[in-house]
Amino acid sequence: MGTVIAIVIVLVVLVGAAVLVVSGARRFKTPDSDPLEARLAEFSQRGEMVTLEQIELSQPFTERVIYPIIRKIGEMSSRFTPQNVLEQTRQRLELAGNPGHMDASTFLSLHFVTAIGLGGIMGLVSVLAKTASAPEKFLLVLVFAVLGYFLPDLYVKSIIDRRQKSVRKAMPDALDLLTICVEAGLGFDAAMSKVNEKWDNELAMAFGRVIREIQLGKLRKDALKDMSERIGLAEMTSFVAAVIQSEQLGVSMAKVLRIQSDQMRMKRRQRAEEEAHKAPIKMIIPMGVFIFPSLMIVLLTPAGLRLWRSLRFFQ
Repeated sequence: MGTVIAIVIVLVVLVGAAVLVVSGARRFKTPDSDPLEARLAEFSQRGEMVTLEQIELSQPFTERVIYPIIRKIGEMSSRFTPQNVLEQTRQRLELAGNPGHMDASTFLSLHFVTAIGLGGIMGLVSVLAKTASAPEKFLLVLVFAVLGYFLPDLYVKSIIDRRQKSVRKAMPDALDLLTICVEAGLGFDAAMSKVNEKWDNELAMAFGRVIREIQLGKLRKDALKDMSERIGLAEMTSFVAAVIQSEQLGVSMAKVLRIQSDQMRMKRRQRAEEEAHKAPIKMIIPMGVFIFPSLMIVLLTPAGLRLWRSLRFFQ
């Protein structure tokens, strides 16, 4: 009974820790977006007279205690972290769309926070359960600490894959709309604005960011190159290179967009066919684990019963 209770506690703790990490990564604030300023602006819009202490106490516990601790750990760890590691982490966060607006040092500190958190919680649960020896408890704590250390990386990796899949899926339709807008007489910037207005996906938001950067004074080719680096897809890199070359060489933008649209649609069809060819191989594992044993039971059970009755008859 104690073992069952310990397992239930472990599952509840793991689910709670995962929810806390995910929600914290989504809601994390950088020093550029001070929550106190946002709260002060909210109270000023209401017309209420409040003190700074009341504004601080009105914030959630995570923003008052947890986030500053994680940020402080990140600032301390960044002093001992190589610059190439920080740059690689920053690039990964950019590929993920910068979830939670975290910087590289803060994200690296999350590894230690989740490792210590899961390891400490599992150590406490194992001590309260009293069903395992000391080496087994140590091994269990070590396993969950390692799992907690890699949990932020797995979370960011899943976001990157989902984001790139969304962009890859939306590119043919977006390029069709760009082609139609350019052929109708709109400029390329206005066509990207139409894509941003029509859809609400990762590619549309990327085009919207390019438009804002161009409006702030960045060159179009630089803004497009930065967009391709933030997405990290070969298809997007090819599209940006074709657009920049057409602008530099004076080639018709509509013709280039039409060619790129046809290529993207052909690649999407090829990927769909590739996934269809992979389906029979992926079905082998569930068929071998679930379907074949059931078929063997259904087919061989009557024969086994008859054989058993025959042996009993001869005895």
